[in-house]
Amino acid sequence: GATTVEAPMPGKILNIKVSEGQAVKFGEVVVIMEAMKMETEIVAPAAGTVASVNVSVGDAVDTGAVLVTLN
Repeated sequence: GATTVEAPMPGKILNIKVSEGQAVKFGEVVVIMEAMKMETEIVAPAAGTVASVNVSVGDAVDTGAVLVTLN
């Protein structure tokens, strides 16, 4: 993927809103993660097609972890 969607902070994956091959728009929610008892929506930084989903619901991730890649 040319564009990566990365975790802005450490947290836990609560929900994955996209699947491989799905077209997404700029600003569309791709993952919901929990950090510091708050749910945070992670959005697509650009329009594209989902190349891969690199996390599963329940995963604990660190800052900078690649959650989704877009083409």
